[in-house]
Amino acid sequence: MSLQSFSPSIADNVRAVRRRIEAAEHASGRQRGDVRLVAVSKGKSAELIREAARAGCTDFGENYLQDALPKIHALADLNAAWHFIGAIQSNKTRAIAQHFHWVHTVSRAKIAARLSAQCPPGKRLDVTLQVNIDQDPAKAGVDPDGVAGLLEDIGALANLRVRGLMTILQRHTTPLDGYRRLAALFTELSARAPRPWDTLSMGMSADFHDAIAAGATHVRIGTAIFGSRA
Repeated sequence: MSLQSFSPSIADNVRAVRRRIEAAEHASGRQRGDVRLVAVSKGKSAELIREAARAGCTDFGENYLQDALPKIHALADLNAAWHFIGAIQSNKTRAIAQHFHWVHTVSRAKIAARLSAQCPPGKRLDVTLQVNIDQDPAKAGVDPDGVAGLLEDIGALANLRVRGLMTILQRHTTPLDGYRRLAALFTELSARAPRPWDTLSMGMSADFHDAIAAGATHVRIGTAIFGSRA
């Protein structure tokens, strides 16, 4: 096989991403294993997700409920943690609460209340508040100055554990600057936040090293593992 025809496998990609995460942890003075890899599997088949699981991935992120549910059912034997990372419609909250372990994109009290009310008995859903850190009108999320109020409104919901903050940066934002602003907001809110308050979900394939330097605990990596979407 020529070098030109060589294509790395998903297992190769997972190993490469983990090496880069470990290097970023070391460079920022953090402990190895501080950062949780969420493999973003939206638009990818159950077979490809299973291949990533064989390479050691345990957490998978999905944006679209209708695409995710068949895969969650087909891969029930993996005992994976499923993270919902897309926009949340009110008519989808019951299925999200039933089938996902984490929801990263809570930005409205109404949605949070529905997720809590619709959790199956005995389940608590881990959530992060999506912050529009750039105050970009084209992006979802609560503005930074509204996060404290949202936290107060939903922090006591019985079936949610509000764990921290999440953001998706505007394309033109310098990643390290944007992620540091989210980390500063996280620290500012820590005195009034419920416990555990321990999660910063930020960083994707192109910039996760900057997110880790700023304090990310969860990085959401799709392209670097599964390749570009068709």
